[in-house]
Amino acid sequence: MADYHFVYKDLEGASTQWDDIQRKLGNLPPKQPVFKPPSFMPAPDSDTLPKDKDWLDSKTQDELEDLEDDLDDDRFLEEYRKKRLAEIQEAAKVLRFGSVTPISGSDFIREVSQAPSDVWVVVVLYKEGIPECDLMMQSVEELSARYPVTKFVKIISTDCIPNYPDRNLPTLLVYNNGAVKGNYVGLHSFGRRCTPEGVALVLCQSDPVLNDGQSGNEQSREAVIEEVRKRFIEKVVLDHEERDDDSSSD
Repeated sequence: MADYHFVYKDLEGASTQWDDIQRKLGNLPPKQPVFKPPSFMPAPDSDTLPKDKDWLDSKTQDELEDLEDDLDDDRFLEEYRKKRLAEIQEAAKVLRFGSVTPISGSDFIREVSQAPSDVWVVVVLYKEGIPECDLMMQSVEELSARYPVTKFVKIISTDCIPNYPDRNLPTLLVYNNGAVKGNYVGLHSFGRRCTPEGVALVLCQSDPVLNDGQSGNEQSREAVIEEVRKRFIEKVVLDHEERDDDSSSD
């Protein structure tokens, strides 16, 4: 009959009293610590994460309204939610245009004279087929996109003022609170080169006509002019670099 050798093992980490005595005497190596697997941590659920100010700032108006029931138990978050909604709604009240709107003579009073008191209106008198008007329109269209809180409109000159001379075109009229604040006749009013920056500087000679919407309605004339100068310098440097690249490629 074959001999069988059986090995019996106690529970992992178990030790006899005899082994403990031998370890104290140094006859046995120290007992190895019991292996413990790392505790299981489930992946965080976005719905269970703490809701803080940054989390609420990232929400849209619709998302904030949907969260109303979930935030009722937290007074701070509920108050902050209401504050954020008020800020979003207030920002939505700011009129934004962003383009040059064509108008007719019958639209002038409604679109220009009766515009809200906090809106500056730039009126471009022009006629099709006049090169100077085309050049001015390029600058005005760029400014209207850059300063969407300022209202830009264009109207055929004789629809606005009967028998208005073509030699005076283009003409820019600036209105605020129903009154004329500026009157710029002819392309020469904007310097040798009619650029968006040049037109912007002329428009803001006395008032903060242009507003990009980033500073509310408190944007100062000096702040606008400083921004325009910065853009002008950046454009000059860019044009210079492009000319250098062209000459080096030749």
